[in-house]
Amino acid sequence: MFDEKIAERRLLLQRAFSRSKLFNIGKSLKISYFQDLLSEWDINEDKAALEIASSITDEQLEQLATNYKPRKWEIFKGQYYTLENGELSCESGWRKIRVAISQIQNKYDKHCVAILKFLINCSKACSTEEIKQVLPEEVDPLRILHDLEKLGVVATSYKGKDYQEWVILEETTPLIRLELGLTHQEAETRTTGSRTQAKDPITEENIKIRKMDQELNSYLNDLIKYRIDETLAFGKFFSISHLSDYLESLFGPVLYFDSLLSITQQYGLADVEIIHAQGRTGMRTGWNLSLFGEPGTGKSFSIRDLILGKPDAKIPPHGIPGRNRYAGGITPARFIRLGQAYSRRIFNFIVPEFNDWFKYKGMVEPLKLAMERSEIKYETQREIIGPYHFRSFFSVNYNVATVGKSYEVTVQDPNFNAIEDRMLCRLHRLTKQRYIEIAESQMRLAFGEIDIEKEAQKFRDHLTLVHAAEINHPSMKGRFPSKPIMLTKKAQTILMKARDAILREIPREVVHFSARLEDRAIRFASAASLLDFFQSNNNYIPVNEEALNYAIQLYVEEASTRSREEFDPDTVLGKLGLI
Repeated sequence: MFDEKIAERRLLLQRAFSRSKLFNIGKSLKISYFQDLLSEWDINEDKAALEIASSITDEQLEQLATNYKPRKWEIFKGQYYTLENGELSCESGWRKIRVAISQIQNKYDKHCVAILKFLINCSKACSTEEIKQVLPEEVDPLRILHDLEKLGVVATSYKGKDYQEWVILEETTPLIRLELGLTHQEAETRTTGSRTQAKDPITEENIKIRKMDQELNSYLNDLIKYRIDETLAFGKFFSISHLSDYLESLFGPVLYFDSLLSITQQYGLADVEIIHAQGRTGMRTGWNLSLFGEPGTGKSFSIRDLILGKPDAKIPPHGIPGRNRYAGGITPARFIRLGQAYSRRIFNFIVPEFNDWFKYKGMVEPLKLAMERSEIKYETQREIIGPYHFRSFFSVNYNVATVGKSYEVTVQDPNFNAIEDRMLCRLHRLTKQRYIEIAESQMRLAFGEIDIEKEAQKFRDHLTLVHAAEINHPSMKGRFPSKPIMLTKKAQTILMKARDAILREIPREVVHFSARLEDRAIRFASAASLLDFFQSNNNYIPVNEEALNYAIQLYVEEASTRSREEFDPDTVLGKLGLI
C-alpha cells in the first residue's frame, strides 16, 4: 500500500544526506539492504533512502539529523517534514506555503497565478526568459519570483552571471496545485509501490533532470566544504600529460587513449569560449565523441563505465556528477521527444548502441541537427515535436566491420557519414596488443591489482570544480572567475603544418574528410587545456602545447582512417616531430 509519509520521508532523506551518509546511516541501523554493501558506491540512492524511510520513526529521524547533520543549503517543505538551514523538524511546511500563496495572490493577482501554473505544468527548472513568455510584456517576473522565493514557494535551481532558473520544490507541488485549483489532467500520475511516476515522458524526464541538478549541487557543496584545498593544490600541477600518465599506467599504451578522450570531453562540456588575440573565434570547447570499431574492443568501458562508474567492478565514476544522461535502450524518436526537456541546457548523452538508432528511417536529419546543436523540429503522423534549441553533446559507440586496412559501416542509412562528420571519431581494431591490454586490465581489476578508487576522486573533484567555475555555478560566486581559452599563433602554425603534411601524403585529388576535422582538433586541444585552469594567473587559459600535440595526433589519425588509410599516420606524425 502507498504510504505518503514514507514517500515524503524518502525524498527528504535523499535531499538531506549525501550518498556516504545514507550508507553510514543504513549500516548503523543494521538494515538488511546495507549489510552486504562494501562501500557507498554500491548503493542505489533511491532504494537506500526508501529502505531507511520504511525502517524508522519520526523520533529516530530527528535523532539521525542530530547525529549526521543534514546539508545546510538544502530546503524541504513537505506535508509532514521541514528542512531549513540544516535544521530538520517533523512539522509540516505546508501551512507557511499556503499562507504565502494567499499573500502573493493578493499582491500580484493573476500574474502570480500564471507564473505558478507555468512552473507546475513545466515540471522542470525554467529560466526567467521562459517565464516572461506567459506574462504581459510590461510585467517584470523578477519582482514576483523574488517574493515567491522569500516566502519559500519557489526556489532558485541555478544562478549565473546573467541567467537564472527557477523551480517549484517537488514536495510542495501537490499543495500548490490544490491551492491554484489545477487539475491533474496535464500531468496525470500513477502510483506504483511506494513511488509516484509521471505518465508523461517529458514530466518523467524533468524529474530526472532535477535529480541530476541536485546530484551536481550536492557533490559541489561537499567538495567545497571538505576537499577544496586539496583539489586546488592538486590543480596547481595537474595537466593533460598527468592525466595521460595515470590512464596509461592503468590500461596500457593503446587502451588508455580512449579513456583520455572520454575524460577530456567531460572538461569540454563546460562549453567555454575559445578566443584569439584579436577577439572571438565563434568556437567553444564542447564536442561529440564516437568510438567505433569491432565488438569487444573496450568502447563501452571508456564512454560508459569510466564516466558513470560501475560499482560491481569497483570502478568509481570519473565524469561530472549529474551531467551525463545514460541513453541506453532509448530509441532515437524517444530521444528527440525527451530532448525538449534539455532545451538550452548542456548535458552529455551516452549512447552505447548507436547502430540501433539508425534502424529507424528519417533519423539522420534530426540527429544531425542535434549534433550541430541547432533547432530541432520533428513531425510524425500523430504529433509535431518542437521546435526547440538543443545544446547538449553525445558520447557514442557503434560497431563496424574491419576489412584489411579499411572498414565498412554496418549502419544501412547512406547518409550516416553526415553524422560521423560531426563527431570526433576513433577507430578500434582488435589488434593483438589491444587484446592483451584488455585481457590484462580485466585480470588486474579482478584481482585487485588496479586501485582506481584511490585516485579517481581527485580527478573527479578537479573536473567538477573547473566545470563549476567555467559555467558560473552559484557555488563559485566570488571564488573563481570563468576563463576563456586563448588560441596562440603557434597553435595556428602547427595546425597548418599538419594540414599540409596530410594533404601531401594523400595520393589523389579527392579528399574523404571535411574541414570539420580541424575544428574538432582545436576543440579537443582547448578542452584539454582546461586542465590547466588553476595554473593560469591570467584571465584566460592559453592552449597547452602538450594538448595541442595530442590534438594533432587525433587529426592525423582520423584523416588517415577517413581516407581508408591511403597514407600512414606515423609517417606524417614523424615529419611533424610528434613521434
